[in-house]
Amino acid sequence: MTVAPFSDLASRAFLAPMSGVTDIVMRRIAARHGAGIVVSEMVASDEFVRGSEEARLRAEGAGVSPHVVQLAGCDPHWLGEAARLAEANGAAVVDINMGCPAKKVTGGWAGSALMRDLDHAVTLVEAAVSAVEIPVTVKMRLGWDDASRNAPELARRAVAAGARLITVHGRTRQQFYKGTADWAAIRAVREAGDFPLVANGDIRDVADARACLAQAGADFVMVGRAALGRPWLVGAIGAALAGRTPASLTLPQKLSVALEHYEGLLSLLGQAHGVRHARKHLAAYADEALASGGTADPERRRVLLTSDDPRQVSMALAQLFSPESSRAAA
Repeated sequence: MTVAPFSDLASRAFLAPMSGVTDIVMRRIAARHGAGIVVSEMVASDEFVRGSEEARLRAEGAGVSPHVVQLAGCDPHWLGEAARLAEANGAAVVDINMGCPAKKVTGGWAGSALMRDLDHAVTLVEAAVSAVEIPVTVKMRLGWDDASRNAPELARRAVAAGARLITVHGRTRQQFYKGTADWAAIRAVREAGDFPLVANGDIRDVADARACLAQAGADFVMVGRAALGRPWLVGAIGAALAGRTPASLTLPQKLSVALEHYEGLLSLLGQAHGVRHARKHLAAYADEALASGGTADPERRRVLLTSDDPRQVSMALAQLFSPESSRAAA
């Protein structure tokens, strides 16, 4: 089952919300390469409403369609107001975070801590649904721990409260990101009702996506950490799921994406902040360059991850994405 705006998407593969990772530049690139949906970084509801610049940047959606903003919080008032503000700023969907395992989030009874109090979790869904005209969705885990895998009940109650789509990461909160995502356990959520379902966790390639869909009974897959340094991956998985041959990027094309991402972050955040924020992305792009036949050069990688000079960083990227064979010949 699918409902608008989830029935007319570029693909069945989505980019997961990742705090500190899925900046607007990465989301634009992933969307351009065919990701069905790209979700913002987690945005703290109260900070967003109070006008935090960091929260505003996390919720930025220019150049992305459909624009999905993920909100976190535990207070229905702030969540509702944040949903209203996101809609006013162009969001097409508001997603409620009930899955983040980070202690600083769960310590405030937000994120996956909401799975310990389903009555309260439902009040957040109701607050968001009543505040906006756009669809509200919910992302959760299997449960807080193995003794309380209550995702099917939360999904059923969230949909009854007005949620239009459910995403489930196949781990409990207590697993954090350890072990292996249990795709088969997500099927219990599928059996809880007839609503669009997204399965998330450990999807690294097309084979994983197909296996996950089959085991979970989901309609869509969501790709997270595997897209770091490879924002085109989500669209490639989506194309394969649709029976199309995914585009194969050359080293120069991958370099162009890496430079676009780096330069976009400098423009978005300013040089001082941008060069530091970009380093996690640069490290991943360097890994991708090496895996794709680029140059193994520890010195260039060091420059990439330590230099505050954008020209040096760009040159190091270009050298890492040059074929090893051409450097050896030189």
